[in-house]
Amino acid sequence: MKPLSFATLAVVSASIFSPHLLASNITPQTVMQFESLKKPVISAEGNTLAVEVAPDRGDSHGLVKTLTSSQQFNVENASKPKVSRDGHFVAFKRDTPLLTKETASAKEKKKLKAGMVLLDTKTGKETSYEQVKSFQFNDTGTHLAIWFEADQEKKTAKGSEDDNAENKDKAPKIDKFDKGSRFVLIDLANMQQQAFEHVTAFAFNRSGSHLALATNDIANQLHQLHLSDLKAGSTALVKAYTDQQIGHIAVSEDGLRVAHTFGAVEANPYGREYQLALYYVSDNRWFTVVNSAEWTLNRYSEVSFSDDNKRLFFGRVPQVSQQLSLPEVKQAQDLTDSQVITGQRNLRIWHGDDPRIKPNEIEQYDKELKRTYLAVMHLASNNIVQLADQQVPDVQLEQQSRYLLASSDIPYRKMITWAGFYRDFYLIDINTGRKIAFLTQQPSSERPTLSPDERSVAYYQQGDLFLYQIAQDRRVNLTKSLKTQFSDEDHDYPSMPPSYGFGPWIADGSGFIAYDKYDVWQFNTESLQAFSLTAKQGRKQQIQYRVAGLYEDKEQPTRLAPEQAVLLHGYNERTKADGFYQVNLGVSGVSKLMAGEYKLTPLARAENSSEFVFSKQRYDLFPDLYVGDVSQPQKAVQQTNLDAQKEGLNWSHSELVTWANADGKPLDGVLIKPTNYQEGQRYPVLVYFYRFMSDRLHAFPQMKINHRPNFAWFSDNGYAVFLPDIRFEVGYPGPSSVQALNSGVQKLIDMGIADPDAIGIQGHSWGGYQTAFAVTQTHIFKAAVTGAPVSNMTSAYSGIRHGSGLARQFQYETGQSRIGESLFKSPHKYIENSPVFYAERIKTPMMIMFGDKDDAVPWEQGVEMYLAMRRAGKDVVFLQYQDEPHHLKKYPNKLDYSIRMMEYFDHYLKGKPAPQWLQQGEAYQEYKKAD
Repeated sequence: MKPLSFATLAVVSASIFSPHLLASNITPQTVMQFESLKKPVISAEGNTLAVEVAPDRGDSHGLVKTLTSSQQFNVENASKPKVSRDGHFVAFKRDTPLLTKETASAKEKKKLKAGMVLLDTKTGKETSYEQVKSFQFNDTGTHLAIWFEADQEKKTAKGSEDDNAENKDKAPKIDKFDKGSRFVLIDLANMQQQAFEHVTAFAFNRSGSHLALATNDIANQLHQLHLSDLKAGSTALVKAYTDQQIGHIAVSEDGLRVAHTFGAVEANPYGREYQLALYYVSDNRWFTVVNSAEWTLNRYSEVSFSDDNKRLFFGRVPQVSQQLSLPEVKQAQDLTDSQVITGQRNLRIWHGDDPRIKPNEIEQYDKELKRTYLAVMHLASNNIVQLADQQVPDVQLEQQSRYLLASSDIPYRKMITWAGFYRDFYLIDINTGRKIAFLTQQPSSERPTLSPDERSVAYYQQGDLFLYQIAQDRRVNLTKSLKTQFSDEDHDYPSMPPSYGFGPWIADGSGFIAYDKYDVWQFNTESLQAFSLTAKQGRKQQIQYRVAGLYEDKEQPTRLAPEQAVLLHGYNERTKADGFYQVNLGVSGVSKLMAGEYKLTPLARAENSSEFVFSKQRYDLFPDLYVGDVSQPQKAVQQTNLDAQKEGLNWSHSELVTWANADGKPLDGVLIKPTNYQEGQRYPVLVYFYRFMSDRLHAFPQMKINHRPNFAWFSDNGYAVFLPDIRFEVGYPGPSSVQALNSGVQKLIDMGIADPDAIGIQGHSWGGYQTAFAVTQTHIFKAAVTGAPVSNMTSAYSGIRHGSGLARQFQYETGQSRIGESLFKSPHKYIENSPVFYAERIKTPMMIMFGDKDDAVPWEQGVEMYLAMRRAGKDVVFLQYQDEPHHLKKYPNKLDYSIRMMEYFDHYLKGKPAPQWLQQGEAYQEYKKAD
């Protein structure tokens, strides 16, 4: 395609976002068509930006900008961009148009597969590919790999005389796991292609110089391993089998070694035992790793080389076995054979000593099935060391040469049910496999961090930061003498408060970054001293500083140079506004680069340049993208203009509201006034909340149709929208929530904004619970919509989170539900905080919404609330969306709920006639199924 100049783009933008094409009032159609930007990607050299532009309902398109010129490209039906290292090429997933999906039959939908489109940013040429499974640039950006979907086998009708039927019956049956597909390697310098069939695995090395490729043609008994030298443009066959399926593969960074797993073709993939082989390119030599009596390989055993070419990591398992099958009735005596009959039982046994309860065990089954235990082969000696085992199964693989961090939750799996998540942490010696336990029963979220020089580990425990010196086996409390709290000061859960986290290490291991609530601290691992990099100005000014704008490497944590200038993101707790600041490592003091009444979000950083991408937004300013030097973000250049979509629309503003809670403590909230607000006039109010909401003061409203009220739509429909902060008291989450809600709403009434007879409340999940409880304690709300609420804590306590299979008990004893004790110790607290026990007090009409496949809250909780209110003769309606999880996924259901929510509030808060479904419900009926 032809590149577009900025002048041309201005015309295009005007035609797309012209005010006369958009209604002045915000409607669901406005929201559906409103485009948002998904995570942008910037090239390693910082010269090309790509981002997906997606409406809430419709087809995405790709936007590509050449940052060194005025060129811009638009790619239709494109999403999930990947950019070559030099920015010359951008590849997008090409989606099937929504209209095609919606109009296709069920059979046709199964055949719809995504494609790929490759854009040349120098010429604007687009090249499309169909039926693409995955695509990937090598790290140097010289080549592109495209892996296609496997061909769909054509099924012949039963009894057909098709000539191919007989030949098809003779063809070997190939398991889906073993089946390969077409693969194309493109040399981007000349666009020459090299194609391979029956590809089951491919791997670039991280340096981007080589590609390893496995082809498994089972029908022709041809299994081959290929190695491509991408610089030389040559491909060599390095191994061929007739009866061995090649599994996972890897190529070393220097391209001198290739590793692969292989196993007998005749064995079922589920129970196939694999072996590991290593090929030395320079002397055409093979080395096969012999499986031991204790350890072997299976189909999930992956392989990878260390960046220094000294080690080969791979996964092993204690044993490989075939999948069990149920006995079948094959002859007359089987009909009365007890073993055959009971062997077909449908039974799951829940034992009191099971490490996991059965639903959680089932949810984890696939993960455990694929679990392998990390081992390493030291290539200089071919010495193999088993690193992980069944007691310490989880190893954090990084580019270390001596130690790796590892952990185990096995001792705590039973107590997860009521106490939450814990782990023991270890250091594993890569050379010997020796495990050093240094941290026991640590909250799983508080992971330690290993220094780059592998001499020490930093970790948080019970309010302090510690340094574990490995060689000395010594622990030092680094913060004991500091008059600063490093635990969460706003923690209101019945558990130990967490930390504010660690920042990056200094590359030589001499220190690391950590945070208190406001400031950034630098700790020295030699002197064991610390100082505030931000000179404690964060606490003084109530600005929360955090390191930002760093390149994120998936394979290795970011490291800082000893005297590096570092970008900080700052959030002002008083004004809820953001800024960018700078500090220099080793020096106490912070300088402001830019700050204002807006929200800033760092999004991406170029690997090889100082360019980074961020967005800037307010409630009335779309979060468009800016690109600039990380040391001078104030000079960044705006790259998108989706804010133009607001032209011609009625748009409101947000403002901060502060008040004193009933206990005298200050609270904050966000007020979004109705569009065309007139001073002195009172308005209906919609209260939406969860926990802390005031940090959304400068956030652009999410322009989506979902389980939440759309703020822009409600404010344009004459509502004030109020987002109050809630601060909880352990043991009394319901009453403390009501206290905050009542005082906040009263503040709006006192301000002369809220009509006291037209205040509605909506919450979902934890907010849904608070909504349901609130109307049992106060009559200030005239209508309530509650999504997926817990209504009865006594029954919910021993319920199941069906998405994870976890019991819900830990949520009440240590987590969000904040009771702090078991049902047995404090049954009165569970009753006192449960809306269902106070249904007779309710005077507020309530609409309850649940998906009947809710994977977080048992949907029967909604049924309990509905039945209690129905029995008490209260005004209640229950929306049961079929086959929907905790958050509605199907667009028709999301839109339906959004419209009904607006109709509900319009009736009770604005006096509009009740729709028929609200007057008399809807009778059950069945519909003709689509062919």
